[in-house]
Amino acid sequence: MHSDVEGDIEEIDGKMIVTRIRVNYNIKVPKGREGDARRLINVAEKGCPAALSVKRGIELEYAADITEE
Repeated sequence: MHSDVEGDIEEIDGKMIVTRIRVNYNIKVPKGREGDARRLINVAEKGCPAALSVKRGIELEYAADITEE
């Protein structure tokens, strides 16, 4: 598994601020487990201290490219 992460920085009130972060997970799972992987991604944000801290002021977007092997 690896992730690609992109962010947007905008000038707000004369200061450069991160306003959005996009995370795309690239995951390989055994055949028939794609649904399990998608459920884990949906739950992960709720228990991730970094995501919980950041999302107070930054929009977080998640996507996943899941390949069954």
